Amino acid sequence: MTKNKQRIQRMTLAAFFAGIEVLMAFTPIGYIPMAGLSITTMHLPVILAGILGGPAFGAGLGFVFGMTSLIRATMEPSVTSFVFSPFITVGGVSGNFASLLICFVPRILLGVLSGYLYRLFLRLMHKSVPAAALSAVINTVLHTAGVLGGIYIFFGPQYASALGTGMQGLVVLLLGVVSSNMVLEAILAGVVIPVLVRALAPSAVRMGLMERTA
Repeated sequence: MTKNKQRIQRMTLAAFFAGIEVLMAFTPIGYIPMAGLSITTMHLPVILAGILGGPAFGAGLGFVFGMTSLIRATMEPSVTSFVFSPFITVGGVSGNFASLLICFVPRILLGVLSGYLYRLFLRLMHKSVPAAALSAVINTVLHTAGVLGGIYIFFGPQYASALGTGMQGLVVLLLGVVSSNMVLEAILAGVVIPVLVRALAPSAVRMGLMERTA
């Protein structure tokens, strides 16, 4: 396969992944609201992109994930949307530059680290399926921790007030998210991602995105 044809296929694949991410973002497929936060499946295409296409490919889709979060928070604001959008003011609390950090940094790192950790585990295990599962689970946990940690560090008191609780109540809420939402998202990623990697890896190899694996 010529390099030009591979480049066209990669661009097509990137557009396909971005389209899936946008579709999920603006339909019930992507977010399931729960107590001021959401269980999300939006992390799955980003992890898959990082594994199949590498860290840079994953970073690009992570940026799309962050952009859809920003647009949703701005166009469909809730009482806590200021943590994801600098353009929203709720109850006298405005988003700021930290909102952009929360919105984009964990999502971009999700794609980057998915690519790097998958390749690291693949070298150690020599099997694509367990490497993909482990990378998916770890990166889901890191992503959730990054988002929740950013909310707590930059907007803790304001976020607690928006939810009608104090800082102690916020800590309980965040721990609840860690013990429920994050666990469900990690399990989902650990099950779905290896199946998709196994199915799509041959195509990724033909495009020159991945090396042939076991």
